[in-house]
Amino acid sequence: MSHTLSAIIVNYNAGSLLRKCVDSLLACPLDIEIIVVDNASTDASLEILQDLSQVCVIRNSTNVGFAAACNIGIGASSTPFLLFLNPDCFFEPDAIVTLMAGLQSGELVGMAGGLLVNEDGTEQGGGRRAVPTPWRSFVRAFGLQRFSNRWPKLFYDFYLHKQPLPDNPIKVEAISGACMLVKRDAMEVVGLWDEGYFLHCEDLDWCMRFRQKGWQILFVPNARISHALGACSQSRRVFVEWHKHKGMVRFYGKFFRHQYPGALMWLVTVGVWLRFSLAAVYLTVRRWLASLGRIRG
Repeated sequence: MSHTLSAIIVNYNAGSLLRKCVDSLLACPLDIEIIVVDNASTDASLEILQDLSQVCVIRNSTNVGFAAACNIGIGASSTPFLLFLNPDCFFEPDAIVTLMAGLQSGELVGMAGGLLVNEDGTEQGGGRRAVPTPWRSFVRAFGLQRFSNRWPKLFYDFYLHKQPLPDNPIKVEAISGACMLVKRDAMEVVGLWDEGYFLHCEDLDWCMRFRQKGWQILFVPNARISHALGACSQSRRVFVEWHKHKGMVRFYGKFFRHQYPGALMWLVTVGVWLRFSLAAVYLTVRRWLASLGRIRG
């Protein structure tokens, strides 16, 4: 059977969310090759798929990370279009059709992403964004984007979701790896996902590399995707934060080292790990207090 596109879902203990994601793909009018790459889940998420013979499941013996799992899925795929998904994403029936139309709207369009929304219908921050340079990340970390109305070029916020929603697809610097549709032809020019990232920032890396090779990235506002943000990582928040900050250090060093003198890059790195330390303490204390409350209850 000749499929229209390949959907590659990286799963790790997503529970019933994985089945909901797959069901939304099956409801799409396009003929989709569904590939689930499982990173050694210990829950029952794969068992829920046992009655779906049309789903290809690849079981990794260990958790190899998001980027490596995506590359494994690419190796098993067979179509000219690749849709990378988190298992906590769900589609309205025509969303993928709309996303495909955006991707095919120009020869230089290599990647497209849709409108990521929360349960209450509000737009999430990562679906359309500028590249978070070290300076832009500093601005956001200290809340300096509130001065953007007065000095927009200096205090620019890389998240664009507070800007008015465009009526038509627009070019952006980056989209979210939670839902990312790409052309295989473009990917073969750019290369695979960078497996030096385990979790987080690998999508920004790919967006940077696509644009460096001359490919455009589109944000398609009419392709609506519900995203249960963070639902798969609630039980391991410090672990996720560690890899997020480790990915940030790799990303900054890979793409911005030439723009920042050695001493300044060292300060950026120290700042990243200081931020992680504060986040880890906060999350640990909050979890301890929540546990204490349950015991007393």
